[in-house]
Amino acid sequence: MKLDRILPFARVLLEKAIREGDIAVDATTGNGFDTVFLAQLAGNTGHIYGFDIQQEALEATAARLNEQGLANCCTLIHSGHENIKNHIPESVHHRITAAIFNLGYLPGGDKQIVTRADTTISAIEQLLEIMAAEGLIILVIYHGHPEGAVEKDELLRYVSSLPQDRAHVLQYGFINQVNQPPFIIAIEKR
Repeated sequence: MKLDRILPFARVLLEKAIREGDIAVDATTGNGFDTVFLAQLAGNTGHIYGFDIQQEALEATAARLNEQGLANCCTLIHSGHENIKNHIPESVHHRITAAIFNLGYLPGGDKQIVTRADTTISAIEQLLEIMAAEGLIILVIYHGHPEGAVEKDELLRYVSSLPQDRAHVLQYGFINQVNQPPFIIAIEKR
């Protein structure tokens, strides 16, 4: 297959946005795979801020970062992503080049604990305020569960209404696959 699948395409976009020394955000650390990827891109001179409301997600992420020798360039925060501005120091505002959200629920975790559109939209608004120009926000939207379908609809309404002089918005996904395949929304701050 020559078309990038969803998660590899998200990584292609992140590789374009993050360089050695950059600051990035993993808004939903989950099992830590994206946090590690961001930290590898930003290197020892960069910094990653990772958010999750579940302690088990932060522990899995910390273990993965330790295995890779990347723990010292990451700050893990036990809080929802709607609190981004409360936890990211002002000294790095306007230096954040990328953020990623994997929406839905923690793989292997409690499927009753899910992301919600209102907190995600709040986080996006905060990021658009504190990111660098051309900063990139990636939303990986998993909508194959009831709450995910609601979140998807609300997020699509929100991102469709973003003024184009504030952000470029791209939707990437496969439209002929069964079982509500995930898709990406990429938001580039202008």
